[in-house]
Amino acid sequence: MKLRRFLLRGAACCLASAASLLAQQLTPHNLHLASGKQLTLSLPANFSVGIAAQGLKRVRFIAWSPDHRIFVTDMYNLADNRLGKVYILEGWDEKTGKFAKITTYLDRLRNPNNLAFYTEPGQDGKPGQSWIYVPLTDRLVRYKYNAGDERPASEPEVLAHYPGYGLSYKYGGWHLTRTVAVATLHGKTRVYITVGSSCNACREKEEVRATLTAMDPDGKNRQLVARGLRNAVGMVNVPSIDGGALFATNMGADHLGNRDPEDTFFELDSVVHPIPPEANFGWPTCYFSHGQAHADRLVSAPKPTDHIFPAPPAGPPPEQFDCAKIPPVYATFAAHSSPLGVEYFDSGNPALKESFLVALHGASHPSIGTGYRVVRFTADHREPQDFITGFLDRGKVSGRPCGILRIGSDAFLLTDDLDGVVYYVHAGG
Repeated sequence: MKLRRFLLRGAACCLASAASLLAQQLTPHNLHLASGKQLTLSLPANFSVGIAAQGLKRVRFIAWSPDHRIFVTDMYNLADNRLGKVYILEGWDEKTGKFAKITTYLDRLRNPNNLAFYTEPGQDGKPGQSWIYVPLTDRLVRYKYNAGDERPASEPEVLAHYPGYGLSYKYGGWHLTRTVAVATLHGKTRVYITVGSSCNACREKEEVRATLTAMDPDGKNRQLVARGLRNAVGMVNVPSIDGGALFATNMGADHLGNRDPEDTFFELDSVVHPIPPEANFGWPTCYFSHGQAHADRLVSAPKPTDHIFPAPPAGPPPEQFDCAKIPPVYATFAAHSSPLGVEYFDSGNPALKESFLVALHGASHPSIGTGYRVVRFTADHREPQDFITGFLDRGKVSGRPCGILRIGSDAFLLTDDLDGVVYYVHAGG
């Protein structure tokens, strides 16, 4: 497959400044899906978008395997189910920008949100064993992975268990996804996992809820690293920032109306900015507005959205956290944007160089109007600017962007978990 060589080619230089590129005008592109659906996505003028794969269900996050194949997760639908899958996208065609084959690698999974790979250090001149990590609602599993595999090379090894009740649980249930990332920070490789909250704003009954945990690649030495992350669904490891850094998108609560709180983006940990002991990112008693943290005085009082998001049975309210102790926020997004997938481009095309791209899944109620787009920002210009729009058109939801994977200096794949589509976005015609 010529995919990697083709997509990693350099893009032509451009003289425009980074600041002006952030706010460049977007050009519409009409797309026709096999289902008969049509939508118009708008991108920077020097970029194109096409359909790389379709006919999937609730397609979520994408990852490179150690042998440079592309894997993608599929949660099947919005229900709590055990029909999720992991696919391999194969047979890349340079001329059409499409994958010729979709191979099912794993099936009958409970809500697989994302996946990650790790290869052990080799010994005595022999390559180390590779592993694929798949976080499910009730556990984190890993399988042995060998180059060219079309099925796992081992039975699943369970590394951790998580709260397994679903959306119909009598106390709520809420967030079913777990997210995994592998990062080498402070001289040690660790597996990081985020677990979303069980409620909108409450005192959690389970310690692992709304947290970031870390463990050795074999599951040992598990540690609760941070609290207060209500629903951190996207994580990315960026070796080129701050000596190596782990970033995450995070969603705010839903009870402060349509304009608060802002959703957030944090540098969770890095060599230059190590995560503080007992780090807390504020939820449920702090929220962000205009980039600043504030105490949430409504957290234990009746809320405007209680009829939409029922609260669990009354219990002791959470203790107010000192919002001044929250680690600095890296960037914020409009309330209810629902940031999910995140990718970083450290080099290449000036329109993407040294930029984060974040997929904003969109507000649960489209009338709010936020999200439903892909945005771009840099370390120097942290105000997100539109990079792809059109997933919400005059109040009608046409798609919901989810996962992003860089596949070249000027190209990436983008999933849409509403339409079951993987888009190919690249510079040039």
